Amino acid sequence: MQLRRTKILATLGPSTDKPGVLEDLFEAGIDVVRLNFSHGSAQDHIDRANRVRALSKKTGRRVGILADLQGPKIRIERFKDNKVWLEEGQDFALDINLGKLEGDNTQVGISYKPLACEVKPGTRLLLDDGRVVLDVVNVENNTRVNTKVVVGGDLSNNKGINLLGGGLSAAALTDKDKEDIKTIAIIQADYVAISFPRTAADMNEARSLLEAEGCYAGLVAKVERAEAMEVIDEIILASDAIMVARGDLGVEIGDANLPAAQKHLIKRSRELNRAVITATQMMESMIENSIPTRAEVFDVANAIVDGTDAIMLSAETASGKHPVRTVEAMVRICLETEKQPSVVTSEHRMSDSFNRVDEAIAMSAMYLANHTHITGIASLTESGSTPLWMSRISSAIPIFAFSSHEKTLGRVTLYRGVFPIPFTHEKMANADVNRYIIEKLRSRGLVHEHDAFIITKGDATGHQGGTNSLKVVTVGDEPIR
Repeated sequence: MQLRRTKILATLGPSTDKPGVLEDLFEAGIDVVRLNFSHGSAQDHIDRANRVRALSKKTGRRVGILADLQGPKIRIERFKDNKVWLEEGQDFALDINLGKLEGDNTQVGISYKPLACEVKPGTRLLLDDGRVVLDVVNVENNTRVNTKVVVGGDLSNNKGINLLGGGLSAAALTDKDKEDIKTIAIIQADYVAISFPRTAADMNEARSLLEAEGCYAGLVAKVERAEAMEVIDEIILASDAIMVARGDLGVEIGDANLPAAQKHLIKRSRELNRAVITATQMMESMIENSIPTRAEVFDVANAIVDGTDAIMLSAETASGKHPVRTVEAMVRICLETEKQPSVVTSEHRMSDSFNRVDEAIAMSAMYLANHTHITGIASLTESGSTPLWMSRISSAIPIFAFSSHEKTLGRVTLYRGVFPIPFTHEKMANADVNRYIIEKLRSRGLVHEHDAFIITKGDATGHQGGTNSLKVVTVGDEPIR
């Protein structure tokens, strides 16, 4: 049986709230759900998280929860008639003193008040994900930005603003985000995504705020700003995972630069032992249609070949017409792409030396698995570090993370090729642990007679950072100890 290694994130929303849809998504194979804090009330998110946890318990299949903070809203205000048409070459102004509902085809208000102080003549502004392009002509009194329309078209209420090349100083964490962190602490999300971080300091601040509320979720840095690319290693190392957020990032660095940026971000995340999510418009056409376009099939497959841990669906599942079919289509693409030889070979860290025994054990297990007839790997883990290290190596070998900690089981739902299994080691003799592991896998149909399995664990089970042993066992050939 081929186990899918690439993880699928599905955003929850009105479409998934319909009776039976979340259950069908579990059956289809989602690994992590995303709660988008840009929409809905605190109670909406709490209710959805409770449903996910209840279904995880009912089905015996742990699905992780990622809470995605909204971040700074850099947007225009509203128009008197909800939208306008802008002609190429016409004048158009962004004015911080204009009322929220007073926009017309010559001017509109802006929610981001510092904008007039952060642009200069020649600055290029991209509105509505780049569908409308404006060049700054001049700034009046640090309040009114006069522009010339370079690319015209429809412009409607509350559309976002980006600067080509980046440079806006808006703080990553807003007052709303800080309030939402309190809700996330109630939910005890497995991951929290931080929008528009510019530096590692933004991630450190978010971690401190979360921990102050008693939440120790993994942090996901959403790479959306051009300036973040300049210090990307620092941001990756301050995070537990990153998200290649291709919407805003593509607008700021230019669409033509986005494919190379995606490959670089995935590569650096794996090299620095962090997980990585590829997001935005992966199956966009399935918001309306029941099958993906061929371009979308290639897009998903290319992200998998690049080595992404997870692929994410946004409006496709949150508000689309075919949330379950979309996940099913993504599953099919994953399974077929993962059969390709280039996806299961790796030269990762072949020439490295290791300072930690547990990290060396993880690398040794993957080398052994990839070069012998191993069916799978069982890793007893307290923190999830050993299966994380293992998952950085491209392989077709499934890694089963056995842990007694809910936090760890939730964390590994995002790791490529890692499957969480609850494990209680209390009152169990160390000599009986291996036998228990194999029987647990056998009961789930994951091992069969004569399968060779690797087991990694520590002599002192229950101690973090204690993995110091690797054993190969063959199912059924002899009593397993």
